Amino acid sequence: MSDAGEKRLFKIGEVCKMADVQPYVLRYWETEFPVLAPNKSGGGQRLYTQHEIDIVLRIKQLLYSEGFTIAGAKKKLEGELSGGEPLPAASAPARPAKKSAAVNRTLTRVRDELRAILAMLDE
Repeated sequence: MSDAGEKRLFKIGEVCKMADVQPYVLRYWETEFPVLAPNKSGGGQRLYTQHEIDIVLRIKQLLYSEGFTIAGAKKKLEGELSGGEPLPAASAPARPAKKSAAVNRTLTRVRDELRAILAMLDE
């Protein structure tokens, strides 16, 4: 990422829209995840960098998509950040993709069973 992109600061309202969470959720996450510590303006407005937004999106993914607890997500995130690797892209989680395929198979089976029931009712 370029330095210019990293220096852009985002207000809490912008980050809430990007992450689709409420401000109180972000404020709570700040208390639970020490790596999430946005700077504050002179007036107390939280200002997030792109890196902090990436962390917010990863926290949301861990909690909402991958089913981690706060404690589990904290450990996972700390491990990822200490490894020096970039955070996994929030738009392409590995575990939900597997769940999605399983869900699709289940829905297909249910659809087929419902069609069979409808066929019996039509007789």
